[in-house]
Amino acid sequence: MNFKTAFAALLATLFAPFPALAQGIDETINTIFADYTGWYVSFIFAPLPGTTFSWIALWLVVGALVFTVYFGFIQLKGFVHSIQLVKGDYSDPNDAGEVSHFQALATALSGTVGLGNIAGVAVAVGIGGPGATFWMIVAGLFGMATKFTECTLGVKYRNEYPDGRVSGGPMYYITKGFKERGLPGGKILAVLFCIFTILGALGGGNMFQANQAHAQLSGVIGDYPGWITGIILAAVTFAVIVGGIKSIARVTEKVVPFMGIFYVGVSLIILIMNYDMITWAFGQIFMGAFTGLGVVGGFTGALIQGFRRAAFSNEAGIGSAAIAHSAVRTKEPVTEGYVALLEPFIDTVVICTMTALVIVITGVLNVDPETGLYIWNAEAGRIATEGEVSGVALTSAAYAKAFSWFPVLLAVAVVLFAFSTMISWSYYGLKAWTYLFGEGSGTEVIFKVIFCLFIIIGSAANLGPVIDFSDAMLFSMAIVNIIALYLLMPIVKREVNSYISRLKSGEIKRFKH
Repeated sequence: MNFKTAFAALLATLFAPFPALAQGIDETINTIFADYTGWYVSFIFAPLPGTTFSWIALWLVVGALVFTVYFGFIQLKGFVHSIQLVKGDYSDPNDAGEVSHFQALATALSGTVGLGNIAGVAVAVGIGGPGATFWMIVAGLFGMATKFTECTLGVKYRNEYPDGRVSGGPMYYITKGFKERGLPGGKILAVLFCIFTILGALGGGNMFQANQAHAQLSGVIGDYPGWITGIILAAVTFAVIVGGIKSIARVTEKVVPFMGIFYVGVSLIILIMNYDMITWAFGQIFMGAFTGLGVVGGFTGALIQGFRRAAFSNEAGIGSAAIAHSAVRTKEPVTEGYVALLEPFIDTVVICTMTALVIVITGVLNVDPETGLYIWNAEAGRIATEGEVSGVALTSAAYAKAFSWFPVLLAVAVVLFAFSTMISWSYYGLKAWTYLFGEGSGTEVIFKVIFCLFIIIGSAANLGPVIDFSDAMLFSMAIVNIIALYLLMPIVKREVNSYISRLKSGEIKRFKH
């Protein structure tokens, strides 16, 4: 008997009484949530008539298109300046705020870079074919304008406190911005946004992440009780988040680049090893985008999957990123809008594309040798794959084609992704919590303890309907947030025009560091 088997047997013996009890509690909670919240989940993710495209994804995509046109394709015109800002070329160390441009970007990215890039891309390609990647890239490029809009507003209307702390996000720009423009209903919308944020943070930003982390770990080292993973994750998370955004930023600025460089690095190695197939793979992506390459749904199926997964991956329009970016050290709100527009580019255009290329090139999608078209598995509702795997398992299988050891490292990466997402969402939930219940160390500690308890629950439980409900809460944030962005975008336009004119005149100067 090897160590792995012995360890699993020992844990199974020690904790044998607990599974039945846990299962009973799980079933009770699942039943309650399914009975009382199932209708709302169905409403949020309901497809448009005659399609499989959810209206909430369309809501996000249309918003991104509107902001792109309104701001004159700011994502293209401002890309170089965004990089200069992240490098710190225009950073005044005396400005109000708690973190640097790079730290704010890393914190927000840590909340979005994760399972959406690994599992979400595999789902999109598996159902919509390689062409879904093209539409994912398009949606990511347009989403950059949404991030620009919400994060500019986040900094402009943030609260700055005497001790140097700041609080910002949609709840602040909704109340202050609506008041400035003489619009009614700001307070009600802000409270709704906070409720959605807290529930989303505890579920999708916490329990789901902990649950996936435990699943990956138990898959590598053998089955053991989830609450053990939960306690360890909760302890480490609490140690980080108890120090506030500065502590979170110090961790994310190290973890996020490490995760990104590791994942992109391995992807590049595989692409270099198969350099002769890169042109073919891009051909599959472009042809599939407009023809579907025989995939059920064709062009429409590829477009729907690409747009849907991009919307679910980079969170442009959700409003969460505006909370993280509000903590930045700057007196120019527009600067953080420029920095934020890099997020969908890194998250969707770079990382998601890398994943899709590896999946296409490594041949884990089954192709009919006679027609050259992908074989459709009607029973599973997706393209047939080696081992009939999907999601994160499909990505793992694709990378394992080149490196047999990659699934183990992928498990480590998923745990890191889950951890970084949790600490970022703890901050988002905390700021919504303090908006509702007031600032202060006592109020903050209460939320942080609740958040960590939910990590343990998420690791130990199998709460399907609870997770579905929390996902619905995340996209409910987008309903409130994008309404606010439409009404407040003239203010952003004014800020942009002022900033660009002062930048050109030399009034805004570079700093030597």
